[in-house]
Amino acid sequence: MARQPNLFAFPSVDALATTLRAYIISCQTAGLHRHDSFKVAVSGGSLPKTLAHALLVPPSSAEDTVKFDKWEIFFADERAVPLDHEDSNYGLLKTELLDKIPEEMGKPLVHPIDVAHLDDTQELADQYEQLLVKSFAQRDSVKLPIFDLLLLGCGPDGHTCSLFPGHELLRETAAWVAPIEDSPKPPPKRITLTLPVVTHGVKIAFVATGSGKKEILKKIFEEGAGLPCALVNEGAGERCSWFTDTAAVEEVSFPRRGSL
Repeated sequence: MARQPNLFAFPSVDALATTLRAYIISCQTAGLHRHDSFKVAVSGGSLPKTLAHALLVPPSSAEDTVKFDKWEIFFADERAVPLDHEDSNYGLLKTELLDKIPEEMGKPLVHPIDVAHLDDTQELADQYEQLLVKSFAQRDSVKLPIFDLLLLGCGPDGHTCSLFPGHELLRETAAWVAPIEDSPKPPPKRITLTLPVVTHGVKIAFVATGSGKKEILKKIFEEGAGLPCALVNEGAGERCSWFTDTAAVEEVSFPRRGSL
């Protein structure tokens, strides 16, 4: 039986960012030991801003160094829009984080979608899956790509990536990347990592803040209810950690972790 996920709650976003940084750096260290790169999947929403808050501060020691030149960044989901469109997760990450990385921290290798296929979401998903195959299965075939870290958000309905409550995509087991054309949130056309890929990450971190999240977090942690975020909790167990502020977990009775 997988042990339960870790729930961290902080009095302020500053405190959250400090611990999230330490967590990401420990995942980075482990990734570099494994394969001399740090393979990360990132979602959109408010996450890129929190990542910038956590990662762009100067290091306090040699161990506290973010080595962006070793990062390989993929998107946990993406909208079928041009890269400079306001709905693009790549565009959001570029504005909030990538464009602000000082030169001395190095530049990550970033994998946006191929915008030549915006009109065909199946082809868009297939092309993105091929990117993953190149990165994760160069020398031998693997059943699933195993990210060193997935950095995810949680929607007010309990969705994560572009995996929505009750959607048939939650049952997808063969594809690594799947198209969705009927997203209940606009824009409707997107691609997303599938649930097996998300739950097989070495580490999975959710960032959820603000009192607007308290009802859904209560549901995720106390009922599960087949919500996508709850399915990740169940599938990943202790490999999954939640970084929240106290406002977001005000009504959650699930036990909190004091430190990493």
